[in-house]
Amino acid sequence: MTPQVEIIDKGLIDYKECWDFQEDLFKETVDQKILLRDGKSDQQTNDYLIFCQHPHVYTLGKSGNEQNLLMAEAMLKSINAQYYKINRGGDITYHGPGQIVMYPIFDLDHFFTDIHKYMRFLEEAVILTLAEFGIKAGRVEGLTGVWLDGGTPKERKICAMGVKASRWVTMHGIALNVNTDLSYFNHIVPCGIEDKSVTSMEKELGKRLDLTQVQEVLKENMANIFNFDYKNA
Repeated sequence: MTPQVEIIDKGLIDYKECWDFQEDLFKETVDQKILLRDGKSDQQTNDYLIFCQHPHVYTLGKSGNEQNLLMAEAMLKSINAQYYKINRGGDITYHGPGQIVMYPIFDLDHFFTDIHKYMRFLEEAVILTLAEFGIKAGRVEGLTGVWLDGGTPKERKICAMGVKASRWVTMHGIALNVNTDLSYFNHIVPCGIEDKSVTSMEKELGKRLDLTQVQEVLKENMANIFNFDYKNA
């Protein structure tokens, strides 16, 4: 049976507000799985795909190093940015306007129970999306995310990833730099990797892009790769 995924577009939303929203859906899905397992319900779990943008914010994963934030927390207000320590994998990253953030709240029992494969599928959706806009991207061995010119001195990241999973339910996800203000990355060691730079679709193509168009292409690639049908919330 083909999974049915509900698409939720939150637009520009405060990071903490969207994090709380994710947590609610995540907990609801995990709790429902437990009821199903224990024979206390026959209602199946739902799958969600959240798209949004955030105001300027830095987030540090549970395994991250606080020293990768290169400015004092007290100074963040001067650049209109917030900072959160969160429960995903990975180190520090930046979110801001002009960046497409995608959070799948998937019950992987509906797809496949393999986190490594899940991460590679997320990367593939981004790689295919970038290709449709004329950007050749790929992977770098041993590193997550999507990169340009991997394995060369010009290696640079265009999409960061960090996920959490429990009982095969996922949350958090990816951040694709489209029209992103890359100067905000100067205040961190992105993903804890000191010798790699970051880029955006705008920088690579020399023009601003329609975020809605890029998001639609990404959504279709997700549906094709994960083989799901979708409906809008």
